[in-house]
Amino acid sequence: MKPDAKPFLKWAGGKGQLLPVLKGYLPSDAGYTTYIEPFIGGGALFFEVANTNLFEHYVINDFNIELATAYRVVKSNVLDLVDQLKKIEIKYHFLDQSAQKEFFYKIRNEFNNQKDVIDYKVFDSFLIQHIAYLIFLNRTCFNGLYRQNSKGGFNVPFGDYKNPKICDEANLIACSNMLQKATILSGDFENVSPFVNDMAFIYLDPPYRPLSTTSSFNSYAREAFNDDSQKRLASWFKLCSDKGARVLLSNSDPKNTDMSDNFFDDLYSNYNILRIEAKRMINSKKENRGSITELLIMNF
Repeated sequence: MKPDAKPFLKWAGGKGQLLPVLKGYLPSDAGYTTYIEPFIGGGALFFEVANTNLFEHYVINDFNIELATAYRVVKSNVLDLVDQLKKIEIKYHFLDQSAQKEFFYKIRNEFNNQKDVIDYKVFDSFLIQHIAYLIFLNRTCFNGLYRQNSKGGFNVPFGDYKNPKICDEANLIACSNMLQKATILSGDFENVSPFVNDMAFIYLDPPYRPLSTTSSFNSYAREAFNDDSQKRLASWFKLCSDKGARVLLSNSDPKNTDMSDNFFDDLYSNYNILRIEAKRMINSKKENRGSITELLIMNF
């Protein structure tokens, strides 16, 4: 039996822990033929759904050009990517801990320098190496995060893991097989609008609204996804709903820190809003990791 595909990157806000809940809101009838995810991130729900053949066609998008390109490379050049990752993995595991750290920062520096000269539309060995570097950094950096500084440079520090699996060949090939069903876009979430109709199921997992001024983690891309962006997304949610699409959105619950904050309750007052328990896993301090509530908002 071929293994089921699972996310090949760890991404802030990944939905692995909420999959049992999210799957309960997938359409059970045959009237929905297209799955659309405008903020694909690590793709936990996408891969879970694609493994089941629930939909005929899939449309995924992300604003982060590196991430979207990674999906494209896995789809079209997975064996070349595996070859690059195997070479990096062999070299990395041959080094002692101190040398591994030095190697990490060397690759991080090369990865950032490549951003200035790379053509993301040309699927040559240089682009494939760039995505191999992305996966390597994701597997070996602190907490598996992707974060950019104001200049767009990846700036997460070394993670100091004992034996990270850099090249998961079987899963990458499984992911490639699933991605053959998908149209992959890169840019603003409204890019997927041409695919929205009354046969579409849309899952929206935007960068979460921060629970405090110090907890924001929207910096997987240089441009912040602020309250104005959230409002624009709410308007687009209504547009999709009016077209007959089934729409499900997840976001942070501001009432975790301020019971008087009705930002989402007001924004989506015409739709169903559920509060579900989740665990906040990504935080530099262990004491700030724990149970919180998150929002599920739907037009059904």
